[in-house]
Amino acid sequence: MNKQYVFYVTLFTSVLLSACSSRHAPAPVSSLNTSVKPYTSKVNINGDRYTVKKGDTLYSIAFSAQQDFRTLAKNNGIPAPYIIQPGQTISFKNVPEKIKKHKKYTKPSKKSTSGIQKNNKKLKKELDQPKQREYVQKQANRKISKNNSLSSTQVKWSWPAKGTVTQRFSTKESGYKGLQITNKKGVAVFAAAQGTVVYAGNALRGYGNLIILKHNDDYLSAYAHNSKLLVKEKQDVKAGQKIAEIGSSDSEVTALRFEIRYRGQAVNPEKYLP
Repeated sequence: MNKQYVFYVTLFTSVLLSACSSRHAPAPVSSLNTSVKPYTSKVNINGDRYTVKKGDTLYSIAFSAQQDFRTLAKNNGIPAPYIIQPGQTISFKNVPEKIKKHKKYTKPSKKSTSGIQKNNKKLKKELDQPKQREYVQKQANRKISKNNSLSSTQVKWSWPAKGTVTQRFSTKESGYKGLQITNKKGVAVFAAAQGTVVYAGNALRGYGNLIILKHNDDYLSAYAHNSKLLVKEKQDVKAGQKIAEIGSSDSEVTALRFEIRYRGQAVNPEKYLP
């Protein structure tokens, strides 16, 4: 009995010591929670300046600030293709134009007045001659104006997903600025019109996994709260192409949040969709 007792005591002691020695050993990889997503900083615009973070684009910043990306680029001296770098400061204030210094007005003498009149007559004569050139210029300007007006109406819209519309656009300042289309997780999300992906990520606060498409210089469309993104930035997509899957990222509801922006401002999508 004594020998058996000593054996069990020795065995218990060795097991206890081995457990203590392995207490500081690293946990196996399989026991780690791989479902936790890495922390990503969110676009949170508070004030008249924003510091660019990794993953931001000028389009995503302009979208969050509800500004036209062209105006934002112009005011910050950012040329096309609108490349920005982490750490760069984006200002939302209009850059004031330099005030020209005006010379003090002096009354012209009779001699100079007569000279100005002669020059004016000469200039008028020269301007009267190229009437044909003036006509061509007017036609060219009219053509450019016509093309510009057409560019904002050539977008052919279609519904971005199947489901039930559970929230509609509100004109209130704090109202919902799009359509909430509710359906099951994994249901396809389609490009509502032909365009280019200008943002694909999850850095915009309150939008989860988001895709922003640029359709022309006037129109953008946004697809938020997706469970999966199927396109990348700078990728061209066709109307009706599957670009994501419905989810509930950064949302309590499994649904697609769909928005249309016209020159930076949210507009009612139902006025454009068939």
